[in-house]
Amino acid sequence: MSTLSTAFAPTLSAHAVVIPATGRTYTYAELGAQIRAFQSFLASVGITTGSAVSISLVNGLEFIVSFLAATHQRAIAAPLNPAYKQAEFEFYIDDIKSALLIVPKGAVSQNSEAVRAARKYNAGIAEVWVDPRGDVKVELVEKGKLGLAVPMAVAQDQDVALVLHTSGTTGRPKAVPLTHKNLTTTMRNIKATYQLSPADRTYLVMPLFHVHGLLAGFLAPLHSGGSVVVPPRFSAQAFWPEFVKFKANWYTAVPSMNSILLKSPPPNPLPHIRFIRSCSSPLAPATFHQIEKTFGAPVLEAYAMTEAAHQMTSNPLPPAKRKPGSVGLGQGVDVKIMDDNGDEVAQGKEGEICIKGENVTKGYLNNPAANASSFTKTGYFRTGDQGKKDEDGYVIITGRIKELINRGGEKISPIEIDSALLAHPAVAEAVSFGMDDELMGQEPAAAVVFKDGKDVNVEELKKFLSDRVAKFKIPKRIFVTKHMPKTATGKIQRRIVAETMFREAKQQGKSKL
Repeated sequence: MSTLSTAFAPTLSAHAVVIPATGRTYTYAELGAQIRAFQSFLASVGITTGSAVSISLVNGLEFIVSFLAATHQRAIAAPLNPAYKQAEFEFYIDDIKSALLIVPKGAVSQNSEAVRAARKYNAGIAEVWVDPRGDVKVELVEKGKLGLAVPMAVAQDQDVALVLHTSGTTGRPKAVPLTHKNLTTTMRNIKATYQLSPADRTYLVMPLFHVHGLLAGFLAPLHSGGSVVVPPRFSAQAFWPEFVKFKANWYTAVPSMNSILLKSPPPNPLPHIRFIRSCSSPLAPATFHQIEKTFGAPVLEAYAMTEAAHQMTSNPLPPAKRKPGSVGLGQGVDVKIMDDNGDEVAQGKEGEICIKGENVTKGYLNNPAANASSFTKTGYFRTGDQGKKDEDGYVIITGRIKELINRGGEKISPIEIDSALLAHPAVAEAVSFGMDDELMGQEPAAAVVFKDGKDVNVEELKKFLSDRVAKFKIPKRIFVTKHMPKTATGKIQRRIVAETMFREAKQQGKSKL
């Protein structure tokens, strides 16, 4: 049986997790004991098969233990970005009908945005913290709609273990259910791709509420019997000192993080780095070469998405070829390039990248329309990305079919930003889109048309948005225009709007900020 509760079977005395803030290292046996204690708590408050448990925590032992305990109890773990605003928490908590929200100690007394959202939907609220002995403690602060105690459960491989939302180009974000089998398949694939072993230790830089950090940065390393250094968040200042101190030998990140690291002098002497994995956003070939030269390690670019429980393709380890500008070969996943009819195209020809494998979700929750359009007649999942295979079968992504804004690996729905802008009483029309950014890959931008006589300063618009969406979703640039570019049929196309705004700004020698 392939479940998260049976996925870690190294020597129990081996190191599993290192918390750099305290220097405390937890063995697999110690981590297991913490998980069992937390699972007992979940059972005592009525969490059972199919219960949704929302987790709003930064990276740390508290997140790790609560996430794994929820999955062991046959519940659905639903990690949420702690930076979300109340309206965002409300959407996600309501969408999966969360029974329990887990937050840091003090969140209830501070009446945090997550807490207010949970109260609106009568979800129970539990606070977690690590005591002076290094043990995770949990307290149910508000019972909400939780029921009676239930027995401790044993997870099954077809149980949904994780639900993450992925933003679509239209409508509301889609809920992606991933089973234990989906997750453990990806864990095995990642282990095989990078030949991970108990000798390896990674330094986690990606957030655990993101599929990249959770699967590639945490679960796969533990599945291999290795260990993970878990700081609360990415810090360029702390990265190298802690990487060296705790003897990590690889990491996985988005290109923007590597760009930040390249701006600071590397340690001297350089530590041994077995490889650097780049994923979740395109890596420019020039940056690829700069990273390899600066850090003295092979860079392996991969391609992943939430619906595939993360990894789909990757460049292989040396001595096999790694190709700048390519995302590599399918890794335990069947990858085909298909036309609009779902038929495979000739090698070298462009089409939609489609995938099939045991790691791929069977479909979105309560969204038959999306499911119908997202799978081909032969059961391949349509990624929404355009690409081709080269003469060696390496996948090259040539464009984005979908219009998501990809900010450093964080996928942002332009529809969500549009809606927030249109909520302002002065805004008549709003269209959001991505603009190229050297550091993040893309940043959100938007164009607005004001209602007659109701012009406002764009800084007021940004302040208005700050109360409605997370900071990273606020447009870096807001262009003000009198007329929104439209097609002959009156449709607004984001690409045309973006091109028009940037062209006009360039002609004027300045942006309309």
